[in-house]
This record gives sequence, structure tokens and C-alpha cells, in this order.
Amino acid sequence: MLALNAAIEAHRFGTEGRGFAVVADEMKEISAEIAALASSLQNELKERLRSMGQYAENMLDEVRNVRGERVVDLAHNAIEIADRNLYERSCDVRWWATDAAVVDCAADPSSAAAREHASSRLSVILDSYTVYLDLWIADASGKVIATGRPGRYRRAQGLDVSRQKWFRDAMATANGGCFAVADIDVEPALDGAMVATYSTAIREDGEANGAVTGVLGIFFDWEAQARAIVDGVRLTPEERSRTRCLLIDSRHRIIAASDGQGVLTNSFILKTTNGVQGYYDDEGAVIGYAKTPGYETYRGLGWFGVIVQRDLPSH
Repeated sequence: MLALNAAIEAHRFGTEGRGFAVVADEMKEISAEIAALASSLQNELKERLRSMGQYAENMLDEVRNVRGERVVDLAHNAIEIADRNLYERSCDVRWWATDAAVVDCAADPSSAAAREHASSRLSVILDSYTVYLDLWIADASGKVIATGRPGRYRRAQGLDVSRQKWFRDAMATANGGCFAVADIDVEPALDGAMVATYSTAIREDGEANGAVTGVLGIFFDWEAQARAIVDGVRLTPEERSRTRCLLIDSRHRIIAASDGQGVLTNSFILKTTNGVQGYYDDEGAVIGYAKTPGYETYRGLGWFGVIVQRDLPSH
């Protein structure tokens, strides 16, 4: 505008306005320099903003990766604790099936003295192993002939378990080193408690290859022990308010949940691949999961530990 005004004045005054022409030319040069500088600054600013945006995106990716790795590690720890716990159950059932009182009871189920002695022995075991609700001895026909808590669980005595999977699978075991395990379920005869049931065949003289005379079934107090696992995940107080910890079985059925929701009634849709993984769901929550690795001679049951963690609430 200054250059234009100077040019107009130079034209209006003719020869006497030549000084205005000089001013006009100088103002044009200055304007061009300012325009060039502004363009340069604008390009530089755009580049810096682009670099800052890329840096922020990289930082966000790094935070997401760290967060994802953390929840996967937590999921892995949860399922590993479950595996170690259940490995011990598989050892217990095989060991107790060779106990002399258990063997004698299965060998002579008509003997009241043998049944009473076995029940007393099972009661002693339960006093030391508080993670169990009850222990049952069934004869070869599938009739429960002795239990560890006959006064507490009266419905178990004389119960026909011949159609139950844990009994049939135990009867079919190849030798004393084998065991059977049933899916997590509720047991009506144990007041509807949620149990993990392990079983094995009782064999003649307690020998590994002896003839099968009955079955020992042990009922792990799953609800209490599973609650300890999901509640024991190492979360900060802030994380705990926005994190759900789960154990799901091979069918993706929820068998333990830190919020107590959907246990044995709902499934959790998990996008699985082999091994340990994590991903973000459609709502932005990070899902970390790990498949059972097994422990020692226990191969696991195809279960998963799952951690679902929502983002921090925005303010």
C-alpha cells in the first residue's frame, strides 16, 4: 500500500515527484523481501509442526507398546499361577489314591469299617489341605461310598456319579500315573459350589498297574482360589479401578473375573493367535492375554489369562 501511494504521488507531481518514485521502488523491494521471509518462516513452521506431530505420535506408540507389554505380562503371570496351583492338584489326587485306607475301601466297598476308616482318613487330609471342599471315593459302579465331610455334605453319600465325566475318565486311565480333570462347574451335592474336579483310578494294592477298583475324586474350591488369583494381579490402585482380570477356559467361557461378572454364564470374545499377545479393542481398551504354558508334567487345559484395561478418563 505504501509503494502504491508513493507511485500515485510521483505520477501526480511529475518531475517534482521523482523522489516518490524512488520510495515506491524501495517499498516494493522491501515488500518482496518481507513476503519471501514470511513464506520461509511459514514453511519452517510447518516442518517443525510436522516433526513435533511425528514425535508425539512416536511417543504415543511407545507408551502404547509399554502398556501393552505390561498387561500381557500380567495376564501371563495370572495363568501361570493358575497352572502351578492345578499342577499340585494333579499330584494330590494321584498320591492320595494310593493311601492304604482309600485302597482298602475301594477293594471292599461293602465293609462298613473300611468305609468309616477311609472317611476318617479323608477328613484328616482335608484338615491339612484347606483348598478342597471334599474328597470322594466311588466304587467301580460309580456309587460314592466314602467322603471326607459326611456331616457337611450329606447329599454326597451314596450318590451315583457313574455318568459324570470325571468318574468315567478316571476309570479309563491307563495307569496310576494318569489323572482326569473336568471343566469348572458347580456341584449340587457340594451346596452348588464352583469346583475344579480332579480324579484318578484307585487300583488294587495301590500299584500303578493294578486292577481298577474305584475312583478318587477331589473337589478344589475353585471360586475362592480363582478369586485370589484375579484379585492378586499386581495393579496399582489407579489401574485397578479401570482394569478387569479374567481367566477363561478353552471354550472362552469366563471361569474367573475380578469384577465377578459373567462367571460360568458368559464368554469373552478373544482374538487369539498362538502364544502370548495383546491388542486394542474397538473402544480403545488394551487386551492382554496369555495361553496356559503348563507346569512340570501338567500340560494345562487350554485356558487363558486375560487383562482388559481401559484408558484413563479424559478431563
